[in-house]
Amino acid sequence: MGNPKVGQNVIIEDDVTFGENVTIGHNVVIYSGTVIGSDVIIQDNAIIGKQPTRAKASILPDATKLPAAKVGSEVTIGTSSIIYANCELGDQVFVADLATIRERVKIGEYTIVGRGVSVENDCTVGTRCKLETNCYITAYSELGDYVFVAPCVVTTNDNYMARSKERFDKFQGVTIKTGGRIGANATILPGKVVEEDGTAAAASVVTKDIKKAELVIGSPAKKYKDVDEKQLLQNQER
Repeated sequence: MGNPKVGQNVIIEDDVTFGENVTIGHNVVIYSGTVIGSDVIIQDNAIIGKQPTRAKASILPDATKLPAAKVGSEVTIGTSSIIYANCELGDQVFVADLATIRERVKIGEYTIVGRGVSVENDCTVGTRCKLETNCYITAYSELGDYVFVAPCVVTTNDNYMARSKERFDKFQGVTIKTGGRIGANATILPGKVVEEDGTAAAASVVTKDIKKAELVIGSPAKKYKDVDEKQLLQNQER
């Protein structure tokens, strides 16, 4: 077990394990059983391993105690960010200030989670993704590798907008496959699939699946053209 450098007013519960060279800022809370890798920086006011709670009116099932959070090596967790229980952050993930990553979420290596980003429960995010400032990844979504989500993008999972019991078994997150890109302020409706290298322009409202290497634009979004060859993921330096 490592010997972390710890700031003031830090709470570390039982059975937390640390790798080497971990730095913990002021007023941090790390819940029981959390696993922290080596060379990790946890900045002021962050909370790691928080168990979820539910509102009385929530349609979500009662949450029993979930497994602990796991944080890989060379990870940075920004000021006032919250990482829930049963969340896994891969090596060299960067989580900026004020981000929230919910329970049962897995974030792949080298991914950047920007300031104020929300990744809701039961999502998977691949390696080397960029989730930019204040974007919202709805529950039950799946993002592949090298996905780019611009600032203030909104993804959705409820076509019934909280009315009628019919919706209960029909929640669907979005799927953005490897190399997919979503422009600023775009909205993606529930269950929609963005195929490899599919791209939505800024402010688009995506009501249909986006085909491979297709650029869509508008509200509702329609095909504008194929993605330029020089912009395809296969032609980038990685």
